[in-house]
Amino acid sequence: MAELHDLTALEQAEGIRTGELSPVELTEHYLARIDRLDDTMGAFLTRTPQIARKQAAEAESEAVSARREGRELPPLHGVPVPVKDLTQVAGVRCTMGSRALADHVPTVDDHVVDRLRAGGTILLGKTNTPEFGLPCYTENGLAPPARTPWDLTRSAGGSSGGAAAAVAAGLAPLAHASDGGGSIRIPASVCGLYGIKPSRGRISGGPLLHDISGLATSGPLARTVADAAALLDVMAGAMPGDPYAAPPLPPGETFTSYALRDPGRLRIACLTETPLPGVRVHPDCRAAVTDTAALLTGLGHEVEELSLPSDNTLLVAFTRVWSVLAAIRPVPPGGEELLMPLTRYLRDRGAEVSGMDFALSMHAFRSLTQSLADGLMTPGTGYDVVLSPTLAAPPTAVGGLRDDADPQAEFAAIGAFTPFTAVSNATGQPAVNVPLQWNAEGLPIGVMLAGRYGDEATLIALSAQLEQARPWAARKPPAW
Repeated sequence: MAELHDLTALEQAEGIRTGELSPVELTEHYLARIDRLDDTMGAFLTRTPQIARKQAAEAESEAVSARREGRELPPLHGVPVPVKDLTQVAGVRCTMGSRALADHVPTVDDHVVDRLRAGGTILLGKTNTPEFGLPCYTENGLAPPARTPWDLTRSAGGSSGGAAAAVAAGLAPLAHASDGGGSIRIPASVCGLYGIKPSRGRISGGPLLHDISGLATSGPLARTVADAAALLDVMAGAMPGDPYAAPPLPPGETFTSYALRDPGRLRIACLTETPLPGVRVHPDCRAAVTDTAALLTGLGHEVEELSLPSDNTLLVAFTRVWSVLAAIRPVPPGGEELLMPLTRYLRDRGAEVSGMDFALSMHAFRSLTQSLADGLMTPGTGYDVVLSPTLAAPPTAVGGLRDDADPQAEFAAIGAFTPFTAVSNATGQPAVNVPLQWNAEGLPIGVMLAGRYGDEATLIALSAQLEQARPWAARKPPAW
């Protein structure tokens, strides 16, 4: 028989609306699974059972009142949604994956947490992340490494590895995540999930830790397209003080509604090779894109192969900006010696970047954005979507990318593993990981779809079409 965690988040929310399911019952189910499985999965840095039970009781009371009064509830009312530990929740420890911040407790919510609260979601805890979200694996000095439930010897990716491990192992129905260089799409790929990196400004990054580069954004991780779209609806919206604001949907529209729509016939560019010099794409990742391209063609879309010239301009610019972002992370006095070797390496490198070089790197991002808007993805004449591998290789072993003795080599290995993802962070475009493929070893191999700035709707509609053509949510890992 199906258990509660077999239900989609939207099915759970519907059960709560009708009274067939209690938020208290649902929350206790997930808390029990976390107690039983999380020491193996490494999904959570901080568990919040007391908060979860209090919020669940309040959600139950509100659901009863809404049924009695005939009121609508938010789309995910009463559904558990853990928050990544780079994001601040008032009164809950926020370590940012660092031993230097092991006892840090913020006094205010980030704006996205305000929206999750207003949406009636339940906080199960803070999910595992690497130090300051810098690498693409989730290993730190605070908790066990986050593992993909498809093979517990392999990493869940990063930096939203804990969020992905939680959803993929059935410890949460869906999760808040964030992405500054691929940190939603990378763990979605290695954990067999659907993940959305929204357009720049779609979700507020305030009020305290605005990303001055525009690279990072919060976003959803889920098992289904509709669940992810519903969580995006809950989290989306600009707030006062935000430096960016993505174009809003037409009045009355929701992202969830696009998961039920035909995307129409789209022109799709297919990219199988990375433009980064010397980076090889694994045959499994190339095959996943080729197979997806054939599926898209069969669905009536126009798919054309795309080849990009070899160029490391974006890599140089991204490395400079990423290093500066690492350098400006606040570390309490005496905390530097507690930092991971990669963090110290990037902070030292960032401190050496001149103001002129930082500005030129940001200009390189804007130039790329403009060239895409004016050429490759011009509305009406350019491509609607770009299809590529999400990663250049299958999921790596726990510890497989980490090199404490040589953090410079580690950072180079991270770049070679993730050569496709950072482009959308530099340009601010939306991009998604679609879990259509598994290799011969039974490991998930994601493919990535990137769209025009502000056009998450097309990506959601296209993803839902692919999900209908080749459903994936019923495929469960051994840890399920």
